[in-house]
Amino acid sequence: MMTDQPNAPIERVMAIFAHPDDPEFFAGGLLAKFGSEGKRLIYVLATSGDKGSDDAAMTHEQLILIREEEQRAAAMCASAHAEDVIFLRMPDGELMPDLTLRRNLVRVIRQQKPDVVITNDPTARWGRNGGINHPDHIAIGHAAMDAVYPTARDRLNFIELWRDEGLDVHKVRFVYLAGATDPNVKVDITPFLDRKLAAIRQHHSQVKDPAAMEKRLREGRDMDYTDALGDPPRYTESYRLIVLR
Repeated sequence: MMTDQPNAPIERVMAIFAHPDDPEFFAGGLLAKFGSEGKRLIYVLATSGDKGSDDAAMTHEQLILIREEEQRAAAMCASAHAEDVIFLRMPDGELMPDLTLRRNLVRVIRQQKPDVVITNDPTARWGRNGGINHPDHIAIGHAAMDAVYPTARDRLNFIELWRDEGLDVHKVRFVYLAGATDPNVKVDITPFLDRKLAAIRQHHSQVKDPAAMEKRLREGRDMDYTDALGDPPRYTESYRLIVLR
């Protein structure tokens, strides 16, 4: 398994995920690494996580406001700007890799022109540490990959985006699939673990016991996202890296 990353120039990195807190749990270390290198970070959340509460008094509208603010704060821990956090506000728990979602993603890819896209592995139906993967994670991975290739690249795909909105085509060069069933690259996030944890802690509505969460990650027991290697431990995130020619 490779431990290095592409050495081609990278300026813009786009994280495309389903829910607030997904970027942090799935790719918080990699995003913090890119942020520390001065890359522009753009977060695209398909939903605002409007169903992620067990509070009987909570409403969809209240939860949207809470979780969007949490996500902006978390992104800033990785050196992103709050205005670079984009919410598509599609219904939580109902994502489908259909043409509507693909068009929405092609629009933001053509607008923002990222060199790198980070998203979920759509083949990961279950996690390596057990449990069933959320259907929204699978849907966003499928739609993001379809948006990257070939749709954002080819002018005659969604030609109305070019004709009516003036959005020229764009070719993404690298795709990182998080939670991959067949990873081929490990990214050492040891210097950025504290920033990943700080970002996760911003999701107060979701992380009920921050101390237990941090203990689990520091002990390397959440193998979907973090491995503890060596003595002292080194922490890594594993991805399937796809290089587009």
